[in-house]
Amino acid sequence: MAKISPVMALPILVFGSFVALAYTGMFRDDPESLPSAREGQSAPPVVMTPFADDPGFDDATLRDGDVKLVNFWASWCGPCRVEHPSLDALSKEGLAIYGVNYKDQEDNAVGFLEELGNPYRAVGRDEQGRMALDWGVYGVPETYVIDGEGTIILRFAGPITQRVIDSTIRPALDRAAGTAGDAGS
Repeated sequence: MAKISPVMALPILVFGSFVALAYTGMFRDDPESLPSAREGQSAPPVVMTPFADDPGFDDATLRDGDVKLVNFWASWCGPCRVEHPSLDALSKEGLAIYGVNYKDQEDNAVGFLEELGNPYRAVGRDEQGRMALDWGVYGVPETYVIDGEGTIILRFAGPITQRVIDSTIRPALDRAAGTAGDAGS
């Protein structure tokens, strides 16, 4: 039997490692999810400028004892437009949603909410994207489920759809509320 030289073994080992990595990656729970180092930690500081005539929110709001969503959005964001009806439906159910308008022109953002409706209990502007950076936002839309103590339970990157609400958001709301079926109420 012929021996394989170390020089010939290297490409085989590299290829084998690639195959193993690809194979394990195929069986992750959610291959599209982005990791969040913030889950399980206290929400970073809320540092925003006022948004039009809407009420703003602050750190104390995130720790008021109620479960809530914090949603980073922008008028120039196509997926934000796609998710907007889902946010509106959650808001009509009574879930508190706080909006962070990300790197947007205020007039455009106001027009966006006038056209589609305003699901936010309060909203502020993150004009330079500094708050988003502190929160670990990759891009908009991104939504965080926050428990009553201000702890991040879930970070969801991408548009919230009914499927996402059912499979991801509601279970996180349940965990945030500490119950098994009564979140958001």
